[in-house]
Amino acid sequence: MSDLYWLTDEQMARLEPFFSNSHGKPRVDDRRVLSGIIFVNRNGLRWRDALREYGPHKTLYNRWKRWSAMGIFIRMMEGLAVGKAEPQTIMIDATYLKAHRTASSLRGKKGGSGRLIGRTKGGMNTKLHAVTDRNGRPLDFFMTAGQISDYTGAAALLDSLPAAQWMLADRGYDADWFRDALEEKGIKPCIPGRKSRGETIKYDKRKYKGRNRIEIMFGRLKDWRRVATRYDRCPTVFFSAICLAATVIFWL
Repeated sequence: MSDLYWLTDEQMARLEPFFSNSHGKPRVDDRRVLSGIIFVNRNGLRWRDALREYGPHKTLYNRWKRWSAMGIFIRMMEGLAVGKAEPQTIMIDATYLKAHRTASSLRGKKGGSGRLIGRTKGGMNTKLHAVTDRNGRPLDFFMTAGQISDYTGAAALLDSLPAAQWMLADRGYDADWFRDALEEKGIKPCIPGRKSRGETIKYDKRKYKGRNRIEIMFGRLKDWRRVATRYDRCPTVFFSAICLAATVIFWL
């Protein structure tokens, strides 16, 4: 097992503005609890297996669920990215995240949006769609069931794209509607054409080589075991794990 993880005073100072003020009885040390939450997610532990140095595992779990429901981890990632991102060139791509049987078992609640888990050739998966800056640092995420098309993720992320000059994407995003939508936003698409196209699509091959940074980003996210394998049934909680990992790896 890896060494204990502790957030520094400087890191906590940057994260504290994203937490709501406690009402009534003050909360237990946020630094200790959040450090424990990061340790559990990074190492793929069950909450009951959290080390005693982080305090009672029920405190970690309850705070994790509450903060996830409040959207705190999403706000962390988005808030810390502001001012530090370099969006002159942005990239879009998607990756599969394997769903453990504990996440895909039982039916979801009636009237809900579902667990966002679908069957693919590789088994039960969730698909993570992402937009990054020129350095491969994540700016926005969108999560769907594994069998959903990349076009669906692209359409969902379109409205939140930052002002940029270029968009890098692989040929899976070669669609006229997507190219037109990017150009309406003043973004030049650097996307190779599908082999089935009757016409040749010209693109900047030198610039396109930088697209591997988004693939490296996915690889680093999957170093966190509770991201690489989805154990959480609740999609909001799992999405929070992804945003927390992105925050610690790329923006903190």
